[in-house]
Amino acid sequence: MAKSRIFISADHGLAVVYFLQSDVLSTLLEAGVEVVLLTDDGLVEQINRRFGRPGLIIEGLRLAQAEAYFKTVSPFWQWWLDFLRRAGASRRINLEAVESYIQQVRAEAGPRRKRLFRFMQLAVAALRSWRPARRALVRAQQRFTPNIYADLFARYQPELVVASTPGWRHDRYLLREAAARRVPTAAVIVGWDNSSSYSLPGAPVDWITCWSELQKDELVQGSDWDPERVHIGGIPSYDGYFRDEWLLPREQYFAQHGLDPKRKLIAYASSFITFSPNIQNIEALAELVANDRLAAPSQLLIRLHPNHFMDVERFAAEREQIRALAARMPHVHVVEPVPLGGSLGYYSGEDMPEKASMMAYSDVFLTVYSTMVVEASVQGRPVVSACIDSPVGWPGKFTLPLSRIGDWPTHSRFRQSGAGRVAYTPAELAAAINHYLQDPQADQAERDAFVERECTFTDGGAGRRTAEYLLSRLGQRP
Repeated sequence: MAKSRIFISADHGLAVVYFLQSDVLSTLLEAGVEVVLLTDDGLVEQINRRFGRPGLIIEGLRLAQAEAYFKTVSPFWQWWLDFLRRAGASRRINLEAVESYIQQVRAEAGPRRKRLFRFMQLAVAALRSWRPARRALVRAQQRFTPNIYADLFARYQPELVVASTPGWRHDRYLLREAAARRVPTAAVIVGWDNSSSYSLPGAPVDWITCWSELQKDELVQGSDWDPERVHIGGIPSYDGYFRDEWLLPREQYFAQHGLDPKRKLIAYASSFITFSPNIQNIEALAELVANDRLAAPSQLLIRLHPNHFMDVERFAAEREQIRALAARMPHVHVVEPVPLGGSLGYYSGEDMPEKASMMAYSDVFLTVYSTMVVEASVQGRPVVSACIDSPVGWPGKFTLPLSRIGDWPTHSRFRQSGAGRVAYTPAELAAAINHYLQDPQADQAERDAFVERECTFTDGGAGRRTAEYLLSRLGQRP
């Protein structure tokens, strides 16, 4: 008897962690299902060497062909359909993150798009107010369904196609082809802010699994998901944190980065750099540390963001500023994310031990409201969101002051939770860090409650639960 087969699209480094570095894949394979993992074509051999095992087949996701289709087949209409999809969620949920996206698109649009913007804003208003309009938009996207994967569907005959988004990226084409062939589809939510930032599905998707009741509400209220088709399974990518699987010994970690075991560790993870520079936060922290202006002798470890390694001049320039600052200032160190390669770039699970150890051994952990406020809270570390506004922004590019992003859905939940502090000035930054240096257990009860609300399951079993849900969808018709 032929085995059941599942297609899994892993088109992002976070998706590789979600599926391959949790119990999701192993649970599926142990149930006797064959998994065909589709990922960046340039990484097929590398992923096969690292994760290959009986029952797992690695195929290329053909992202170059998907990108070519997007750019050459009615690119005008495809671009605007995707814009409306992302901008058009129901106003029943907090849309502050989506509004910032619209502001960025408007500010960076060329003359032709700017002329059309007033009309598209009317369309957005209709979408946000009228459910039939949202349904019509989702259906309209299906007209752009290529045959990029026809041979894979014919060869493997999958019974379920699973993607790491409901068509928000180029996975839309795989999902649309599946729907056209009447193959059931499912999606997973890999990112904390995904359900509030990316809006309507880019393809017909039958089921979705998410982290929490909070995300489920955003999917149901914002994007019209049937609540019976939304599963809460927790976040498999964090199982390794809950199980302490990735931690390096403290002595080894400190030696690896030349850290002083007698000094407190202040860690900063760069974030939000698409919208704003981070250098002003980093300079303020470096001054506090280098000049011993904190409540205890400290050292600063700065984690660069994956986008710092994109071929974008302003991001690369900030990366070099940070490296130069660390070279000239005492007790300031830099850690760089490890690239997975291909189009997945520096968003990878290659350095989960690095990330886990950085957070676990921090006396105070700082970022700009990134997902790492959840990850650090999982490990019981004091968290501060550093939101000092840049005096110059990104010259010639859209910049969003950090003081104005606190109302984004995930940011707002962090602030309201009391799980950490927010600092808007260097003086507030020093006060927040000193508060936690002097009382490391401050706000711990609030951090625990925050983690339970955002992650739901804290027993390290989210990967197994998620896989079991996907197995339950095999043989099911929508």
